[in-house]
Amino acid sequence: MFENLKVFENRFEELNLKLYDPQTAADRKLYTALMKEHKELAPIVEAYQAWRQCQRDFDGAKELLEESSDRELREMAQQELKEKGAELSRLEEELKLLLLPKDPNDEKNVIVEIRGGTGGEEAALFAYDLYRMYLAYAEGKGWKTEIVSLSETELGGFKEVSFLIDGEGAYSRLKYESGVHRVQRVPETETQGRIHTSAATVAVLPEAEEVEVDIDPKDLQIDTFRSSGAGGQHINKTSSAIRITHLPTGMVVECQDERSQYKNKDKALKVLRARLLDQERKKADAQVAQERRSQVGSGDRSERIRTYNFPQGRVTDHRIGLTLYKLEEILGGSLDEIIDSLVAADRAAQLEEAQQA
Repeated sequence: MFENLKVFENRFEELNLKLYDPQTAADRKLYTALMKEHKELAPIVEAYQAWRQCQRDFDGAKELLEESSDRELREMAQQELKEKGAELSRLEEELKLLLLPKDPNDEKNVIVEIRGGTGGEEAALFAYDLYRMYLAYAEGKGWKTEIVSLSETELGGFKEVSFLIDGEGAYSRLKYESGVHRVQRVPETETQGRIHTSAATVAVLPEAEEVEVDIDPKDLQIDTFRSSGAGGQHINKTSSAIRITHLPTGMVVECQDERSQYKNKDKALKVLRARLLDQERKKADAQVAQERRSQVGSGDRSERIRTYNFPQGRVTDHRIGLTLYKLEEILGGSLDEIIDSLVAADRAAQLEEAQQA
């Protein structure tokens, strides 16, 4: 089944030679590109070599069983056949997963947008909780975060917040977070102890490169204004906040986090490019008749994906039916158990689709 993977091994060996070549090292751009390819091929080649060795061991044990008349040797061969057969099955499944098409956005940085939904002030407070959860998760991964825009409420909740997460593989982990997050708890303002249900929406967008989204400057209306948020006395003296309107689509992006008008404009353009790329991706998906609908859902932000129940201390991801009684840990940034389960479900759905094709 995997004999044609020899071409990956050949390319991997070729890359090893090139990466040790001083001329390659002198060309930083080329070296970076070859290192990226090398990193992507390494797990495939390692699994292929392990599969090939296991196949040789399996064939050797089979041959020994067929040719030997010694009872002890035959028993050893039968045991090895059993062990190598199980290992072959495991390696084959591993290779199938490794050979699945990669999401081209997986290694990108992300822009996360959280908005309080139904539930008024309580929804805004929950949006703040979600922001803190993702901030803690990013910090645990060693990723950098930067706020782009923020609209707060009087009680410290967030009507909406937009922020950048800069880190290797950020999108591959966080892309499953897009959707409606629901909370069930007794609000601080509730005098009779009744449980309220509120919601917030999360959008996770891969950061778009300038070459991916061509924005004509003539299509932009750029306004400056004074920031209304915290940030020091300078905020009231300078109009450093930026509002960009993309005239063809009507999209509006604001950024008021930086003192510098230039930096705010740069951040706002990053968000605008990401939103435009997301819009184009959705259009393309809609045009594909046999679009895959995996167990982890379509990523539509109108889709309810998870419930955080405070009285029971549980978190339930509705897409895969996973319930964990670790509410505080999860809100503290321990998201890997949920995300790993979502990744596994997504890969299983892709494998099933590939086998049916």
